[in-house]
Amino acid sequence: MNSIGNIIGEICKVVLPIKQEFYPGNPNSQIAICTLASISLLDDLKDSGILSNVAIIGRLFSENKGIDSMIQYVYENRNIKKIILCGKEVWGHKSGHSLLQLHKNGIDENYRIINSVSPDPYLTVSKDMIEYFQKNITIIDLIGKTNLETISKKVKIS
Repeated sequence: MNSIGNIIGEICKVVLPIKQEFYPGNPNSQIAICTLASISLLDDLKDSGILSNVAIIGRLFSENKGIDSMIQYVYENRNIKKIILCGKEVWGHKSGHSLLQLHKNGIDENYRIINSVSPDPYLTVSKDMIEYFQKNITIIDLIGKTNLETISKKVKIS
């Protein structure tokens, strides 16, 4: 990311502090939930009792560091097989779109997510981690959905 982007990111951390990034759940579950920019959905899901049925509930704000972290997490926690991608997209970043494009198309020689519309979709994780993600993870695309019942049903049938 460029230096202006880094400065803006640091200002946002101070002006708009976000208290929680993720909630761990049942380590034996094969399901993770990503709420994208929907912070209230993250908390609502935690409070709903769904954590006993999922490995982790987390958010994803950025198309680079955030996706890097997600890829590394599922690589290190190989019991996870499905990610339910829900909630509202991050305006301007389209991190959910980038995650779907990464899963479908991978990266180019510069580690840029192929076909991403995000402004800075460059990853730093290894190609092995990305290939593992592409081959071993199923993404259930519920981008834009914030209804707890809709998301809970996907957890139950997964």
